[in-house]
Amino acid sequence: MSPKIRNIGIIAHVDHGKTTLVDAIFRQAGLFRENQHMANRVMDSNDLEREKGITILSKVASVQYLGTKINIVDTPGHADFGGEVERVLSMVDSVLLVVDANEGPMPQTRFVLKKAFQNGLKPLVFINKIDRENARPEYAYDKTLDLFIDLGGDDVDLEFPVLYGSGAGGYARATPEGTETDMKLLFDMIVENVPEPRVEHEGAFRLQVNNLDYSEYLGRMFGGKVLRGTVKVGDRVEMLREGQTKKAGFNVTKLWTYEGIQLKEIEAVSAGEIAMLAGLDNVLISDTIAHNDTSEALPAIKVEPSTLSMNFYANNSPLSGKDGGKFLTIHKIRERVEKEEAVSVSVKIDKTAASDTVKTQARGELQLAILIETMRREGFEMQISRPQVIYKKDENGKIEEPYEIATLEVPEDAVGGVMEEMSRRKGDLLDLRVNDNGTQSLEYSVPTRGLIGFRSTFLTLSRGLGLISSLFDGYKPYKGEVASRTQGSLISKDPGKITRYAYEDVQERGTLFYPVQTEVYAGMIVGACSRDEDMIVNCTREKAANNIRSANSEATSVLDAHKDFSLEQALAWLRDDELLEVTPKQLRFRKKVLDHSERRVSERRAEVLV
Repeated sequence: MSPKIRNIGIIAHVDHGKTTLVDAIFRQAGLFRENQHMANRVMDSNDLEREKGITILSKVASVQYLGTKINIVDTPGHADFGGEVERVLSMVDSVLLVVDANEGPMPQTRFVLKKAFQNGLKPLVFINKIDRENARPEYAYDKTLDLFIDLGGDDVDLEFPVLYGSGAGGYARATPEGTETDMKLLFDMIVENVPEPRVEHEGAFRLQVNNLDYSEYLGRMFGGKVLRGTVKVGDRVEMLREGQTKKAGFNVTKLWTYEGIQLKEIEAVSAGEIAMLAGLDNVLISDTIAHNDTSEALPAIKVEPSTLSMNFYANNSPLSGKDGGKFLTIHKIRERVEKEEAVSVSVKIDKTAASDTVKTQARGELQLAILIETMRREGFEMQISRPQVIYKKDENGKIEEPYEIATLEVPEDAVGGVMEEMSRRKGDLLDLRVNDNGTQSLEYSVPTRGLIGFRSTFLTLSRGLGLISSLFDGYKPYKGEVASRTQGSLISKDPGKITRYAYEDVQERGTLFYPVQTEVYAGMIVGACSRDEDMIVNCTREKAANNIRSANSEATSVLDAHKDFSLEQALAWLRDDELLEVTPKQLRFRKKVLDHSERRVSERRAEVLV
């Protein structure tokens, strides 16, 4: 007889504490010894996840409680990784919705809860961070109830089980005033309210692939929830794909289930369990794995469409290969992005692009930035174009573009500046309300184009105190031109190193991006011009040698600080005729056409075409 199993996904808005809550569940379940060092956010195993404090890839782990195995799937909270949420929900039988006791439900909470309802899942609710200052657990509960009603929850849905607690504190309580000091109530709620896996125990084996991994020794690893029957190591099975009649037969060479945060190798696995298999390389998300001639391909997992695209090019700048890059060719770049496409449901390569270009489509700019940052850490060098939205045409041939519902929470004194900036970006104000904590919440309908690069501007306008989140709102009529950045570029005239003498002169024309002694090349963008025009500057000029000594005039002059960019800020700063050169050590801005005279010719041609 198969063991009792409960499969539950943990969903929440970004930064509402679900990964920290998973840590507390692990501690309670005794996965770690009392004296064992355990890193915070143990499920965020990726370096970028730890640095950014967000979950990027959904992951599975399991705990044992009173004879029941609980498989826990941690999902991303950021809207750009919504595809990860959607594929996970087809693996689980219920969801634990984590809501911040101060903020209450946020836009991404609505998105993940809506998807849970569409998948027929009954949510459990955990009001988190009740130990924080300004916590409002009753407010958070009321707003969550309102959200359930807004999303069409029936009477049964509105009687959702709820607990209050703190993932960081490691406790769950039936009421905010409770005295419990551990997670026992949460385990009880999961075992009692999560239904048994919705599967067929009898019949031939069948599984839909929801999870992909790769091992240097075994090749492709793939898995999901076993939907029917049992499979053993050595069984002959086949891979089926929706829309294709061709089947790929193979033998199962390895089987694993999750034990704690590790994979445990086993000989057989039955319906209801979440498992990983090996034995075939060309497997994608949504593929069906089944015993030979016993099944049809299951429908592909539906995800929100990609809304942004970006071009990857081989790095052909004069400094190519000088920063320790190991992979420089377009072939290697395409190979790496194809690998990403294989494991992500929302990253796609446009096959119609030119052979020297890898045009990559994704859900948002953060998702693309994460991919680029991962690649540069792996030793790739590349050049990246400005992110572009993906347009469509309606049945009348009119252009439509993607829109977002953006929710902004800002201090009262920043509201005017934020509203002015959103208006410039073609945003329409839908709602404005004053919060109990003195901040104001603004809700906008805005073209996705308008949000490119907005986050860094928003943090500046709100002095780092603002909160922003957005949610895809479908395709709507094109809104007209969105004003881009208001500063031109300072372009290096000659190759060489930035000198202190030249820096002092150039800083009067704008803001430089690099310190003295940085190596530059002709056509490289070294700064932002104070006016909305491009300007060629000589930033490598040396002071003319003469025999007249100046009493420490050079030593006492103060240079303005150069401006550093994060990868997301750099991508947002680009204009259409510019590229971002990304290497393991440097981010460099450049013009697409490096030669100054050739660039003027191409600009004049563009003006004639317009």
